[in-house]
Order: sequence, then C-alpha cells, then structure tokens
Amino acid sequence: MDKRKKIIFIVNPKSGTSGKQRILELIDQQLDREQFEWEIRTTQRAGHAAEIAKYAANQAIDIVCAIGGDGTVNETARAIVHTNTALAIIPSGSGNGLARHLHIPMDSKGAIGILNECNIHTMDYGLINTHPFFCTCGMGFDAFISMKFAEAGRRGPLTYIENVLANGLVYNPDTYDIYIDDQEVSEYKAYCIACANASQYGNNAYIAPDASVRDGLMDVTIIQPFTVIDAPQIAIQLFNGKLPSNSRVKTFQCKKLHVHRSRPAAIHYDGDPINTGTDIDIQIVHDGLLCISPQHEGLIDKTPNFPNAILEQFNNFFQRSESILQDNIRRTQELHKKNIETIKKLAKK
Repeated sequence: MDKRKKIIFIVNPKSGTSGKQRILELIDQQLDREQFEWEIRTTQRAGHAAEIAKYAANQAIDIVCAIGGDGTVNETARAIVHTNTALAIIPSGSGNGLARHLHIPMDSKGAIGILNECNIHTMDYGLINTHPFFCTCGMGFDAFISMKFAEAGRRGPLTYIENVLANGLVYNPDTYDIYIDDQEVSEYKAYCIACANASQYGNNAYIAPDASVRDGLMDVTIIQPFTVIDAPQIAIQLFNGKLPSNSRVKTFQCKKLHVHRSRPAAIHYDGDPINTGTDIDIQIVHDGLLCISPQHEGLIDKTPNFPNAILEQFNNFFQRSESILQDNIRRTQELHKKNIETIKKLAKK
C-alpha cells in the first residue's frame, strides 16, 4: 500500500510574479518522491482555488499547496479550515504576507525544501463579518487603499505605495466606537484600524510586529490622524517593526472586536476589499488550520528593512510636498500683504 502523502498544488497563473512554469519544474525536480505523490491544478476564475481545496479536503488529501499570493492563500486556506488537510505555500504573489510571517522562503526552491521537511503546525485564523482572514484585515485607510489597489490593474509594492502617497494626506479619517471582548472601550477618530493574525501586510510592512498566529489573540493597531510631518516616521517604523512605539499609534490584543463607524465604507481581508456597513465584527478562531511551516514565526530581527525603491518614492513625494508647502506659504504671505494694503487704503478714506 502506498503510504506517501498526497498533495494538490493550486496554481494561480495571474497572481503576483511570473515564472510559474519554473516553479512547476522545480517541484518535479526537488519534491521528495518517496514522501509525496502529487498533482497540479490551475485556477481558471475567481473562487476556483477554494473549490479545488474543498474538493481536496473532502477527498482526504493530506496537503493543499497554494502557489500564488495572499489572495490565493486565502482562497485555499478558507476551504480547509477545521479539516485534516494541511496548507502549504510556495509564495509567488506581490506581498506574500503570511508566507513571510511564517518564514517560508521567498525563493521557490527554499519553499519546496520546507514542504519536504513537512513540519505541520496548527495556526489561528480570523473572521471579519464572516469573511475568513489568515494574515490581516482592517478598515479605514488600508481598506480604502486595498480598493484602489484592486482597481489599479497593476500589482506590486510600488503601485501600492503610489496609491498611499496619492491619497494618504487627503484621506478623511472616520470615527469609530470600539468594543473589546464585548466591553465598550472608547471612541476613536482613526486613520485606520488593522486587526492582525500575522505580523505584516506583506513586503515586510509590519503593521503588528508582535503578532503570532498561534496565541489565540488578534493584535489590533489603531493609527490616529497625523500630519505630513509625522508621515515619514510612521512609514519607516512600519517597515522596521517599531510602529507600536509611535505616539500616534495605539495597540492592544483581544479575541473579539466590535466596531461601529459613522458611515458605510470598505473593509479588507488579506488585502481583498469589500464594501460593507457601519457595524463590523472581528474574531480570532484558535487552532483552526493545519499549516506546513518552520517552528519560528513573525518578526525576529527588528533592524531597519525599508526597501530602497519605496524609500525613493517617499523621498520624492515629501520633496514635492515641501515644495507645495513653501509655495502655499508664499501665496499666503502675498495674500496677507495685499489684505493689509487694502485695509490701509480703506482706512485713509
């Protein structure tokens, strides 16, 4: 009797990076044939990964491996929660937030090596208004940008940053009533409220650097309104894992969160946006998913990790902002001078 574990690889040909054929070649070359037998399935439409994964769980397939980004991972994982089928990831998306948190290598050969080791751990997942998330969810500016990002037609961190810079300083923060574990806490005016199962959005942007997918808790980050002067520090702290130390940021942990906001708007789950109403419920489900990954997780080395290309984008933006600010100051001074001259002329009459 063949005792090898069975794997279905789910490939999203449209997600993130190119080179999916090379990944399939590496699987054929590197995957342990004595330990596994496998087949490849390619997604044809939105939601197809979930259909394939659900079929795999119903057929008692041991492992479903998502080849794609966080969207493909979410679709795959949500179909196998509370089953004996384990999730594996070969990251090839634009952000790869969950894979990075779990220390799954970004190179496909290294990720296949983790699969060969086949260390299976339980992990938590979250629900936001019944939508499962495995990395992060949220409301406010990050959900607004997720919607813009989805509409952009181009992927990658620079597209995301372009949208952040174009909209960040004109975004109107909402007001939120927050209930933590059924207890009313406070009213916040907030730029965004991020609820994290894992530590980062993706691309090593650590919205909740101390988060763990194994502790039964979500890490909540509230970014309160800030000015153009505060923005560079917040951006740098997001990438070097020190965001909680910022005076504009509030953090806490909980199992359940209820949020009432002043107007309907977008929320996101693992970067996928959806419009919803004024009341939002978020909770963590402990040990709901089996996942192949290293033992260690999350942010370990809190050293600056700000990508040079993104830093250049911020530098260019703030140089433009400074120029605009100086121009506005000059215009204000000229207007003030004209007003004084007008008042003097009126006084003489």
